[in-house]
Amino acid sequence: MLPWGGMEQLAWSPDSKMVAYTSRKKTGKEYAVSTNSDIYFYDLATGKTTNMTEGMMGYDTNPQFSPDGKYMAWQSMERDGYEADKNRLFVMDLATGQKTYVTELFDYNADSFIWTPDSKKMYMISCVEAKTQIFDVDPLAKTIKPVTEGKHDYASVALAGEGKLIAKRHSMSKPDEIYSVNVASGEATELSFENKELLDQLKMGEVEERWIPTTDGKQMLTWVIYPPDFDSTKVYPALLYCQGGPQSTVSQFWSYRWNMQIMAANGYIVVAPNRRGLPGFGQEWNEQISGDYGGQNMKDYLSAIDALAKEPYVDKDHLGCTGASYGGFSVYWLAGHHNKRFKAFLSHAGIFNFEAQYLETEELWFANWDMGGPFWDKTNAVAQKTYATSPHKFVGNWDTPIMVTVGELDYRILASQGMMAFDAAQLRGIPSRMLVFPNENHWISQPQNGVLFQREFFRWFDQWLKPATTSAGQK
Repeated sequence: MLPWGGMEQLAWSPDSKMVAYTSRKKTGKEYAVSTNSDIYFYDLATGKTTNMTEGMMGYDTNPQFSPDGKYMAWQSMERDGYEADKNRLFVMDLATGQKTYVTELFDYNADSFIWTPDSKKMYMISCVEAKTQIFDVDPLAKTIKPVTEGKHDYASVALAGEGKLIAKRHSMSKPDEIYSVNVASGEATELSFENKELLDQLKMGEVEERWIPTTDGKQMLTWVIYPPDFDSTKVYPALLYCQGGPQSTVSQFWSYRWNMQIMAANGYIVVAPNRRGLPGFGQEWNEQISGDYGGQNMKDYLSAIDALAKEPYVDKDHLGCTGASYGGFSVYWLAGHHNKRFKAFLSHAGIFNFEAQYLETEELWFANWDMGGPFWDKTNAVAQKTYATSPHKFVGNWDTPIMVTVGELDYRILASQGMMAFDAAQLRGIPSRMLVFPNENHWISQPQNGVLFQREFFRWFDQWLKPATTSAGQK
């Protein structure tokens, strides 16, 4: 896999005399355990390189000069080793070196940003309550105002003349299209219509925003996606979707693999909770998961599926559970703790054995932070709590059919993790199936492999979850 990032990690100054770039200038073990990247300036005339963010210990990325050349803005995380820390927006006065923490009073990530031509404002994209919108930012006054609203995600934004923006937008019901956005009103007008011909041939299911009480007295936004032509007098099997990351929002995302509308169109009600550990609901909600992998977020999953299972149109006797990466780990963990809620599981690229994962992953900094440290440190209570919840320790409780899929080029969570889980199910006599993609990494990114994944996904769940009943009275 190529490193993350592209040309957004390099910026020319307006006078073309300076280049700003992002780099993590570390080697060996330090490179493996640290996320401390910095923004450097390279002076073309003198050949001198200057570290502009020295002493800022987390990720510093995406430098952008203001059009007048007086400022540099960038995204910054505070803590070294924590890749899911709050992504803050900073601005530096290049004459004085003074740094302004623009989003200090804004409890959400700055996902991307652009300067206005007069260098007085910026437009920023941020996910708030599982919907990603455009915000108007005054960097020096530190004021942030929403420009857009609605049940969708904006993925990028660019300037388009006086009072207009050009933005890419998608939702669970529509892939990316290009929109013109009126800055004053927030009104968006579609421009591209690239997918219209295909979408006109399809019927999407309703996507409902539902707030569900958690076991600790909070409210959790859960997306519920219904089959097209949903009939509340009938009953439907349901799938609990477990998100990866773990700190990755279940927003209004569009995916060609984890596509909620495809799941719904195959006759399933999809339950997608924004459980603990996801951004978009403040830092407290996001950070709770670190060191608590088998804890509150697992209770959140069960709160969501239990709430929907009470509905007369959900067949509580035919519930499935699926997810990838941390979501795949969630599947393995729930397989040992679900108390017979589910009738089938499917895990892609999930962590099965925490001790092996700690020494296998190419993101050692991530394991150090979220797991709490190495498993051999018996004095570390957080780490020991994490390793005690490893799914492999609860295989003795497994009693439900499970399918495992992996990519053999996966260095984030090695394919051997899934192979261990599959072997454990086989040895215990549990109905199980395994699908190996020899040419995929942590993601299934090649189109034909994606088609195969979808076919096998529904082949598996249809086998175990499709009952013969058709009406609420026959549950």
